[in-house]
Amino acid sequence: MARKAKSMRHVKEILRLRYQNGLSVREIARSCGLPTSTVGDYVRRAEKVGLSWPLPAEWTDAVLMEKLMAVASADPDSWPPGPVKPLPDWPGVQEQLKRKGVTLKLLWQEYRQAHPVGYGYSRFCELYERWVKTLDPVLRQVHAPGEKLFVDWAGQTIPIYQADGTASQASLFVTTLGASHKIYAAAFADQALGSWISGHTQAFEFYGGVTRALVPDNPKTAVTRPNRYEPVLQRTYREMAEHYGTVIIPARIKKPRDKAPVETSVQIAERQILAVLRDRRFFSVGELNQAIRPLLDQLNNQPFQKREGSRNSCFEAEEKAHLLPLPAAPFVLATWSEASVNIDYHVVADKHYYSVPYTLIHKKVDVRLTAATVEIFYQGQRVAAHARQHQPGRFSTQPEHRPKSHQKYLEWTPGRIIQWAQKLGPNCGRVVQHIMESKPHPEQGFRSCLGIIRLGKALGESRLEAACARAWHFGTCSYLSIKSILENRLDQQPWEQELALNSPAHENVRGSQYYTQTLDPLVP
Repeated sequence: MARKAKSMRHVKEILRLRYQNGLSVREIARSCGLPTSTVGDYVRRAEKVGLSWPLPAEWTDAVLMEKLMAVASADPDSWPPGPVKPLPDWPGVQEQLKRKGVTLKLLWQEYRQAHPVGYGYSRFCELYERWVKTLDPVLRQVHAPGEKLFVDWAGQTIPIYQADGTASQASLFVTTLGASHKIYAAAFADQALGSWISGHTQAFEFYGGVTRALVPDNPKTAVTRPNRYEPVLQRTYREMAEHYGTVIIPARIKKPRDKAPVETSVQIAERQILAVLRDRRFFSVGELNQAIRPLLDQLNNQPFQKREGSRNSCFEAEEKAHLLPLPAAPFVLATWSEASVNIDYHVVADKHYYSVPYTLIHKKVDVRLTAATVEIFYQGQRVAAHARQHQPGRFSTQPEHRPKSHQKYLEWTPGRIIQWAQKLGPNCGRVVQHIMESKPHPEQGFRSCLGIIRLGKALGESRLEAACARAWHFGTCSYLSIKSILENRLDQQPWEQELALNSPAHENVRGSQYYTQTLDPLVP
């Protein structure tokens, strides 16, 4: 029943297009996706019946078919046209083609399994292409002067030969202006971020200005997360656009018509530049670009085929004055990365360690690297800046990034600690110096010496000086010994002869002289 209803719809559509729109048999066949022989048979049958359009309102499908079949029985030579072949579900076919690995041939095979008397493969493909053309008529876009710059990489690469005979592949960067279609092209060693940004800055210099918008495809150097509605732009690329006062409008994914001007320009560049250079051998990207430039100038001066002038003349007359001015300085390439602040308040960037304020320990920060500087940002605010270094594993530290305690610790040197002690008194200075000199490394005595100096701050400088004099006299120059003297107030008592001890000498063991009352000449 469904198949019969579809057949009747085809018959009515044939009659409508023939008698209302006046189309030919071939035009009707293309529109309905039917063989011309089938359409011709229906048209001839309708003419013999004397049908017109619109059909009488009271005619049902059964009445229409009865009229046509009646003529068929009276004139068997002109009928029957044969059954109308079932049309595939073209929207379903189109949707299936979006799936990976699905081809028209596979879908045709499935169609023939469901409809053994259906269309052959070539007719199936022809009808599908015809149906697709009726879906989305091409909109001819007209771009205002200075509005958009379209950007892309050419698919064809150029070999660059090395001294050892090997070759690397250089890529061609192509841009075109929306109004004048003036083309810029330059070769780069790769398609990395540095080449992408450099291609833009060179194009801006070539045109002598900047368009109000950039229309790239969706490479990772432009879009980190493609999305039809809110694509996430690469941070350095966005920063470059802000520097030049323009915006980035990526083309939709798998929509080459969004950047049709540069698609066409890429083909032109491949045919009129790369094809011309196909037999030449290049040994550097610079040498290649020297060969590209005259061909590029020739291309832009070449007259248009369907309009007056050339790309250059249209650019000078229509578009140049509408470009935004170039900034005072070109954009400096910077790369961004994310890092965690280590417990030593440093972050690593390009294998070198740079300090940040210690309050950011364990925080996530953004690191911006240029050829000369390293900048660190926290929540959008710059918190540190360093000159870029290239020594792996080394540290660049700014003193103000350290905690106060660390800053003071780094101020500790043997000479400064002895000076601090001497300000408290000569005996204190002599004890501290003795402790420093008695250690294999002076820093091993830092804690003891600073502890002794702090005793003076807590109990008074005069008592500390007396305690140091007693400790020096009895050979017990240590923090614990001087602390014991002060706690037991021995610094305020006369010296007594120390009893002899049959024990090994140790800085923390009082000797016999500790209890003697011999006066030291330095004691006041």
